[in-house]
Amino acid sequence: MITSINKEAYPNTLIVILGQDNGRSEFEEKDNVTRVTDKDGNLIGFNFFNVDEIIDYDKLPNGQVKLSNDELKKLNDRLKENGFNDELAYGKPTLVYGYVKTCEKHPDSDHLHVTTVDVGGEEHQIVCGAPNIAQGQKVVVALPGTLMPNGAQIWPGELRGVDSYGMICSARELGLPHAPQKRGIMVVPDDFEVGAEFEPTKCDELIASGEITL
Repeated sequence: MITSINKEAYPNTLIVILGQDNGRSEFEEKDNVTRVTDKDGNLIGFNFFNVDEIIDYDKLPNGQVKLSNDELKKLNDRLKENGFNDELAYGKPTLVYGYVKTCEKHPDSDHLHVTTVDVGGEEHQIVCGAPNIAQGQKVVVALPGTLMPNGAQIWPGELRGVDSYGMICSARELGLPHAPQKRGIMVVPDDFEVGAEFEPTKCDELIASGEITL
């Protein structure tokens, strides 16, 4: 689940993204709450308008927000009041450390690689175009349902006909202040725990100190 606010473009509105929009969307509106489904009827999100009537809007940052349990309860109460049976809840972290178990050349590209990445109890196939990707690395993985700092949403897809479940990230894509200005994914130290949630401050400090070089 992605929860975000754009105070300039959509003031006093909380956007909740629960799934990928694959085409024409359908909308059901009830008292400042809009339920959004895709063309097949699958729930993909909610828009809460005049959200300051539910939670303290002014204290929330612009961009992606992590709501407290109390704030989530208030949103769920509003859904029930309006006759919606859905319930909002955060799942596991989607921006995590992973281990590259395999790395093979893409069958239809001279620069892409097809990797198998362990993200802690799960393995996923991810296509990566970074020149420094290699088997045995520990990396940062954006799994489906991630909102990147530049506003891009990560969902399952395919590259050159090969399925890809997420993205292996560079320091620039992660928005780290000391990110090197060159191509390449960020390789983290071997003692980082696979499946643990990405820690931006810690990684940026390691880049600044030279312990992470790309």
